[in-house]
Amino acid sequence: MLFAEDDRAVRESLARALELEGYQVTAVTNGAAALDRVEEIDPELVVLDVSMPIVDGLTVCKVLRADGNRIPILMLTARTETRDRVAGLDAGADDYLVKPFELDELLARLRALLRRRPSAETNGEVISVADLRLDPAARRAWRGDRELELSKTEFDLLELLVRNRGVVLDHTTIYERIWHYDFGPDSKNLAVYIGYLRRKTEAEGERRLIQTVRGVGYTARDAP
Repeated sequence: MLFAEDDRAVRESLARALELEGYQVTAVTNGAAALDRVEEIDPELVVLDVSMPIVDGLTVCKVLRADGNRIPILMLTARTETRDRVAGLDAGADDYLVKPFELDELLARLRALLRRRPSAETNGEVISVADLRLDPAARRAWRGDRELELSKTEFDLLELLVRNRGVVLDHTTIYERIWHYDFGPDSKNLAVYIGYLRRKTEAEGERRLIQTVRGVGYTARDAP
């Protein structure tokens, strides 16, 4: 595990606690060092503080995702605003934990991230609905012969819908599975991302596959 945190006391205490739990921890003090070490050690997961000198955690996350690195990333921050949580997840983080937190919660989040990491057995798996195909291991998607350019969140949302094709997923379930947080009934965040996916999957006039079930949620199906 790579752990990037500029606060010495937090860095040393957490690294020690994680090592006692059996993790091999490489701890660094800033985002630039984190990017260097990712290339050197290829860790199983990365824990990033958001506010770090030289290169901050959000930038580290964006750089890794832009390079095609799908390593699980957990963001740590003292910021409690919803917009900060959304910014972290949109940057490509897989999970987001607000300080202060209990060690048991951190450990549970790390275990969940490691369970979600694609295994060698999933390589080559393709899931589909009609002519929409996804390769989860490669994180690539196509509508017919046209490859789609998707952000991390867009891909995760589309994968969730296609894996559950024909099943109506309610808003709370989708928020918890994709953002790990229910933003509540007044949030427009999910509707915005559904709009993004529809524009990209229907860009050449293809029929709609992401369906709205009013008052419930969304489903992926080939409607007549």
